[in-house]
Amino acid sequence: MNTQFKKGVLELCVLVMAGQKDYYGYELVNMISDNIQISEGTIYPLLRRLTQEGYFSTYLMESNEGPPRKYYRLTEQGKAYRDTLVAEWISFTNGVNRIMETFFKGEDRS
Repeated sequence: MNTQFKKGVLELCVLVMAGQKDYYGYELVNMISDNIQISEGTIYPLLRRLTQEGYFSTYLMESNEGPPRKYYRLTEQGKAYRDTLVAEWISFTNGVNRIMETFFKGEDRS
């Protein structure tokens, strides 16, 4: 898949997923990787930036499998930002889908 497509939607995916429950970074990487091919190195800088911008708060929790894990919790500001991005995404994809439908209905693509 096109790298620019992924970059554009990765922030939205992280925000939507984190709205469901608190996640630690590696857990987010695995969940997203089940649907979109990404590298671990793309998520952590994104989480750091979103935390610095006030969209996440973090806390540490002990783990049975190693050192404590840093969990990310969506803040109220993060929820508002997520909702804005979701609305923009829906509007954008609806527009793209209308264009694609016109293309696939109206033209000979040979």
